[in-house]
Amino acid sequence: MLVATERWMDTMTTIGIIGAGNIGSQLARLAVQHGHQVVIANSRGPETLADLVAELGDQARAATRDEAAAAGEVVVVTVPLAAIETIPAEPLVGKVVIDTNNYYWERDGHIAALDDESTTTAELLQDHLPGARVVKAFNHIGAADLTGHATPAGTPDRRALVVAGDDAEAKQVTADLIDEFGFDVVDAGPLAEGWRIQRDTPGYGPRLTADQLRDALQAATR
Repeated sequence: MLVATERWMDTMTTIGIIGAGNIGSQLARLAVQHGHQVVIANSRGPETLADLVAELGDQARAATRDEAAAAGEVVVVTVPLAAIETIPAEPLVGKVVIDTNNYYWERDGHIAALDDESTTTAELLQDHLPGARVVKAFNHIGAADLTGHATPAGTPDRRALVVAGDDAEAKQVTADLIDEFGFDVVDAGPLAEGWRIQRDTPGYGPRLTADQLRDALQAATR
């Protein structure tokens, strides 16, 4: 069981975010609200992020993908699956990398290894980033709900979010961040178990407490 610790707030100050769409921009807002520095990048260049950075304030700056990867002590990758190959690997060696992605063949095109369920989106990212410590998180909640459903620790019926990963420390760092952002945490197990919270599973989308989310993970089928 993962338990929120003080380690995140004591040791982590900069979050790199690669992808500035709905999820990436909302996570940037949460990070800034909780006192973190944010370095955010997209596929179109830093100059296209001027409005978002102005909204976020002095704790945020726009950058290239390489710069965001290098600057972040933890890095969120929230890009379409087709763009995974553009994520720089070298700056992410040894770092916690949070994967928020979901597979929608209608958007992403058919990917055989995902269609036959021999792998997951997070495992594809881990394969591309062999030196990183990839954790699946923030993929089963709507962007607006990231800020709309966040509540302090101890709030009755607090919404819970899943982590899945192969590195225990990386999962703990991610769990600390999730708790700080306003959600309880449920550990789904290793990275390969991330399928239990993908599209068309019981836990994908609805607002669930930790106990309800654990039940949803157990009820998931392929």
